[in-house]
Amino acid sequence: MAVTIQSIKALQERTGAGIMDCKKALVEAGGDEEKAIDILREKGIAKAAAKAGRTAAEGVASIGLSDDKKTAVVVEINCETDFVSASPKFHEIVDAIVARLLQKQPADLEGAIKATEDIFTDAVVAMRENFVFRRYLILHAEGEEAFGKYIHAGGKIAALVELSKDMGEEIDKGLAMTVASSAPEFLSLADVPAEAKERELAIAQKEVAEDPKLASKPDQVKATIAQRKVDARLGDACLGSKAYALDMSGKLSVDQLAKEKGFKVLRFVRYEVGQLSK
Repeated sequence: MAVTIQSIKALQERTGAGIMDCKKALVEAGGDEEKAIDILREKGIAKAAAKAGRTAAEGVASIGLSDDKKTAVVVEINCETDFVSASPKFHEIVDAIVARLLQKQPADLEGAIKATEDIFTDAVVAMRENFVFRRYLILHAEGEEAFGKYIHAGGKIAALVELSKDMGEEIDKGLAMTVASSAPEFLSLADVPAEAKERELAIAQKEVAEDPKLASKPDQVKATIAQRKVDARLGDACLGSKAYALDMSGKLSVDQLAKEKGFKVLRFVRYEVGQLSK
């Protein structure tokens, strides 16, 4: 793959490394962004890369919950300009779409588009701007399970959590706020894919092998150190390790809160407007 200004900039945004370092890494990796990230990390130039994504459009992310908190719909609706995305009229349109989806409960994006086609048509005529129904998800809770939601910055980020039981508005919303602000990649270490663990371990093992301070350590000790590095890095990407957003001390983690209050976080969803995942 060719190395372009755009690919260099994208790599810099993900890693925080310098432009020339990013260019060299991409050249060495043959243009493969993920390999370039590994190269930068192995050289100590970049920290663990953030989840792949970049802003691609204006728009709003929103969530609708049924009155009993048992059904949730999550949407992202894109428009062409930030002027329109910030307008009350556009937000009214998105609210109407969410309400329709909660009523009709289509199973997938294709069904959601069909169920709201008339709303989109009227919106395009009224606002003279194209709209794109980019993402849609519907989830159902069972038994005592319940959803909590939080919408950040007027719809730039929408976060949803499913809990083993309804903990009340403050905690439900507070946990969704935590998802919105901390952008976790996994629920817990148990949910991290084996491929991601293997990749982190390979990087950690190389770091340990090249550390002169560890040269005289036994292989078993080196292996333990490498595994601790992996657990720490991946643990930081898990929701359970994140500081609960409503705890002003910043010391109470989501896992600690769940243990204290006697509930479990079952899953979460985070939509950020324009975010593209590889």
